[in-house]
Amino acid sequence: MKILVLGSGAREHAIITSLLTERAADGTPRHEITAAPGNAGIAQDVEVVALDPTNGSIVRDYAKDNGIELVVIGPEAPLVAGVADKLRAAEIPVFGPNRAAAALEGSKTFAKRVMDAAGVPTGRAARAATSTDAIAAIDEYGAPYVVKADGLAAGKGVLVTPDRNAAIAHAEYWLQHGEVLIEEFLAGQEVSLFLLSDGENVLPLSPAQDYKRVFDHDEGPNTGGMGAYSPLPWLEEGFVDDIIDTVGLPTIRQLAAEGTPFVGLLYCGLIVTRQGVRVIEFNARFGDPETQVVLPRLVTPLAGLLLAAATGRLGTLPYPKFSDDVAVTVVLASEGYPDSPVTGRPITGLDEAKAVRGVSIAHAATANYEGNFVATGGRVLSVVAVGSDFVDARARVYEALGHIQLEGSHFRTDIAQRVAE
Repeated sequence: MKILVLGSGAREHAIITSLLTERAADGTPRHEITAAPGNAGIAQDVEVVALDPTNGSIVRDYAKDNGIELVVIGPEAPLVAGVADKLRAAEIPVFGPNRAAAALEGSKTFAKRVMDAAGVPTGRAARAATSTDAIAAIDEYGAPYVVKADGLAAGKGVLVTPDRNAAIAHAEYWLQHGEVLIEEFLAGQEVSLFLLSDGENVLPLSPAQDYKRVFDHDEGPNTGGMGAYSPLPWLEEGFVDDIIDTVGLPTIRQLAAEGTPFVGLLYCGLIVTRQGVRVIEFNARFGDPETQVVLPRLVTPLAGLLLAAATGRLGTLPYPKFSDDVAVTVVLASEGYPDSPVTGRPITGLDEAKAVRGVSIAHAATANYEGNFVATGGRVLSVVAVGSDFVDARARVYEALGHIQLEGSHFRTDIAQRVAE
């Protein structure tokens, strides 16, 4: 199958890596994969093309001209820009929701309304369009304060803090760009669950847990994610089925009833509280860095799942199968991330890192300069290790990180530490 993957991050690299593992009987790849625009690491594995992934007309025309049989949209920006709408209008199978359904991620307010209408369990929230409204809600809900930008914020729009002044300052900053949501604080273990949807049916992937704070022991500001692990051995049996029944299907069917069917990946950001599971947020695409630990454990061919979702055939398939192995990923970040990352510095030691057994590397923000890799953003690499247990996987991932040199870089040393112990 000819597949076009839109995006340029580690999530897209992980998707491509999973697709490349699907081989014919003679050992040749089953799929011809192109990435747009990709990055330097992705370009080592597949063809990359320099087109704007948020321009639906350009993506559609490229897909038509090149006989693309499936388009997989990785990041949120093309979804919110309506790229999937253009592709579906041209009858090109696409994994990713239309613009209207992608508002589930693009607007926190829209997501809360859909959850309320569908009876999905979530925390209380108040929408604020002015500083006065925001401060009133902040004082009503009390500390710890949770303030979220209503629209897309590249993982930087959420603040959880005991400091009232910091909460107000965060709200006032994001009010310059739109509305904000003030939410009640929910305490408990967080779970990321990916649900494939064809607009009516859902199939689950394996749960994962990510780490949002930049430093060890969950200190420092929120980021786009500093690491993750899968599976979650501490989850109760039947957890996934319960979430499908109480969150996934009600949400998908509510959107369908409103005339905005959701076709693609429904990311459920969940928290297990003493009062039960609550939805923290929805995203409309694969999560990063959770994708990097979920897909290496996937036994069922990914391409068939994505195509079935894109063509309305998920209801004919069984649950995807996963290996008993565990996976851990740790993100290597540039100096100054997340506030002001330093870019342009060389990266060395990648070959030595990949030589560690069970290790792969998903590039997030890299470029090739005169034959050498350089960092081009904040989260530079996701180093992934698969092992027989968490002690094994952690040992491998941190051994690999020890080989990689990037001046001033930093990473968390406690990813999956609690579950390993």
